[in-house]
Order: sequence, then structure tokens, then C-alpha cells
Amino acid sequence: MHTVIVGIGGVGGYFGGKIADSGQKVTMIARGKHLEAIQKNGLQVKSINGDFITTPFMVTDTIDEVEQADLILICTKSWQVVEAAKMIRSILKEDTIVIPLQNGADNAEKLLSVLDSKHVVGGLCRIYSKIEAPGVISHFGFPPEVVFGELDKTKTERLQKVKEVFDKTGFNNRISDDILVDIWSKFMFIATVSGLGALTRATIGEMFGHPELNKTLRQTATEIYEIGIAKGVALPDDIVDKIMFFIGKQPYDSTASTQRDIMEHRPSELDNFNGFIVKEGKNLNISTPTNAFIYACLQPMEAKARKK
Repeated sequence: MHTVIVGIGGVGGYFGGKIADSGQKVTMIARGKHLEAIQKNGLQVKSINGDFITTPFMVTDTIDEVEQADLILICTKSWQVVEAAKMIRSILKEDTIVIPLQNGADNAEKLLSVLDSKHVVGGLCRIYSKIEAPGVISHFGFPPEVVFGELDKTKTERLQKVKEVFDKTGFNNRISDDILVDIWSKFMFIATVSGLGALTRATIGEMFGHPELNKTLRQTATEIYEIGIAKGVALPDDIVDKIMFFIGKQPYDSTASTQRDIMEHRPSELDNFNGFIVKEGKNLNISTPTNAFIYACLQPMEAKARKK
């Protein structure tokens, strides 16, 4: 199996690095100083589960150099998914599988706007990781996991082929019974803590422990639940309680990647998180006042970051 990783940030760097380190054929699409460092020194991963350095089969910023792929993991930011989908069309075979792993609720839909449905499998990952320096990935929290499944809930032979790739790496992975429920459950967590965290500059533990901010977290999650249900996602009735419990179990000083992007004046996934819920609320005639407030407050910072 030839696996291509598009986007070598915290997610693509860790999971792509683990696949390459297991001896499998991996091509990484990177750019700039990060690309140069990996080409020169290999990809270095500093992990709470053990550090390693790996040399992928190829690291490039030119898709024309890449061999056709059996599996493609899209690990860009949410707003870059459509661009990535257009880029990879030249390396698709008849049976190439494409899985998006970034945060967001509609990444599979974005892929389907460009690619034939036969290529697209739903997916998500759970990890705290980031680029520490060019060529260096830091995994600093959470047992890494990839969850994936067919969008129509069928159990197909190709899912087992993907699982074989992941099983060789040693990181946790599973085939989902309902990938949309899993995607929206993770989205509820990440969108709930990201925007409010950026707005308050508080850690997840600080927000959860503050009575009023705890209420705001729950209100944000509840609005996301209402949008998900209206879109036909079979979210369980107690999902908001479960997400709040999960938030409370996070490391006290942890922050979400989108929160860090906003605080460090980088373009973020704000539009794909709270902004997505506000947009879907308008489309579905569902009120989302908490998400709307958070989104409006952060929009000026996002606009400045994107002008740089």
C-alpha cells in the first residue's frame, strides 16, 4: 500500500510519521522550511509515547512527482480541503481511498464536491500535537487514535485494508459503526472549547471550572447538537452531557489547536467551527445565539490574520 499524506502538521506529521516508521511506503506533501528540514534530516517526532525519526519514501511539494496512491490522508486545515481534493485528482487510481482527518463536521462533504464518492471514506483523529520546529512534530497529549468508516455505514473490504495499514503502526484505530455520529461528537467537543478558549484566553480546565463559562460551554454544545440532529445525524440524547464530562477530563492546561492559532494571530478554523454552526443555523432556521456571539467576537481577529 502506498499512503500519501497531504499536510504534515501535527496530525499528518504524527500519523504519517508512524506509518512511515512502521516500514510502509509513505509520500508526504509538505512545503517551505518544513519540507526542506524533512528532506534533509528526516521527520522527527517527539512523543509522550516515545520519540522517533523516520525517512519517508518521498517528501515533496510537487504533486506531479508523486506516484499513484492506494490511500490518501488529508491532514490540512478544514478550509484547505477542497484545494487538497483538487490537487490529488492526478494521483487517484480506480480504487484509491481518501480519508479526511482534520477537525470539522463537513470535510467529507467538501471532498465529495470534488471527488467521486467511490473514493471518499469518513474519518477523524484524536491527538494533541503540533509543529514544534521545521521538521519536528510534538505529540504532547492524548493517546493518538484514528476512527474511520463508510459514510453509508456499510462494512466494506476496503476498510479492513485501511485498518491493516494502521494496525502495523501501533496507534489506536477503529472502524466506526456510524462515522457521522463520531465526526459530530468530536466536532462538538473541539468547536465548543476552541472558540470560547480563544475568546477568553483560558485553558480548557479554567473554562470548565468557571461556573459561568461552564454554562457557556454547555450552551455552545447544545446548539451544535440541535444543528446535528436537524441535519439527520443520529446523535444520542445524552451526547451534550458526555461531551461536558469529556471536557472535564482533559488536562487542566490544555488548549485546542484553533484556539492557539487565533491567539498567535494565524488563520484558523473559526469559520469551520462556530461559523459553520451559525451558517447552518440560518439555513435551518435554528437559533444559535451562543455560537453567533463567539463567532462575531473573533471575526475581526480572524480577518486580520488572513490579511497577513
